[in-house]
Amino acid sequence: MAKQLNYHTIREIFTRFQEAEPEPKGELDHVNAYTLVVAVALSAQATDKGVNRATADLFKIADTPQKMLDLGEEALIEHIKTIGLFRNKAKNVIKLSRLLVDEYDGEVPCSRAALESLPGVGRKTANVVLNMWWQYPAQAVDTHIYRFGNRSGVCPGKDVVAVERAIEDQIPVDFQLHAHHWMILHGRYVCKARKPLCGTCLIRDLCEFEDKNL
Repeated sequence: MAKQLNYHTIREIFTRFQEAEPEPKGELDHVNAYTLVVAVALSAQATDKGVNRATADLFKIADTPQKMLDLGEEALIEHIKTIGLFRNKAKNVIKLSRLLVDEYDGEVPCSRAALESLPGVGRKTANVVLNMWWQYPAQAVDTHIYRFGNRSGVCPGKDVVAVERAIEDQIPVDFQLHAHHWMILHGRYVCKARKPLCGTCLIRDLCEFEDKNL
């Protein structure tokens, strides 16, 4: 775990991220809040590209909780069987769709607690939905952010909750809305797990990663 970077260094890092990509976007395809919840729930232990392939046809016919219930679990499985843990995920999608219809009039709630009450929706999924759909500066910490935060010193922490808190505490507020997208994309395409591309990294001179010069 790298030491915590200071305020000025973190501001410079996110200034560079912003200049390189002013409006970073999540890579999961969706058409409304409901399909975003489903897509994020399906993405656990799966790639965004794999989820997008599976949901391309699914969301054309089931883009609301009621339509998903009408489709049914077995038909849903046929759409998502290329995704890991597809049977359990299908059960959760049907259950959360039923709960949305019965408890929320078919609408996706916009509170973290309500979102986390949905089957298959944890804190990370809730934060993604709050951020991407409602533009709330929630920080969804995945493996890419956890790795980048601890390598770089931007937001080190012993677990994902500690990293989430470090993001909220350490990153200047004017970067909070897009912070997790910048870090996810940087972790996914540059600060990779096995072979980080330090030679082409735009924050190489500011990062605390010990192995960046090897």
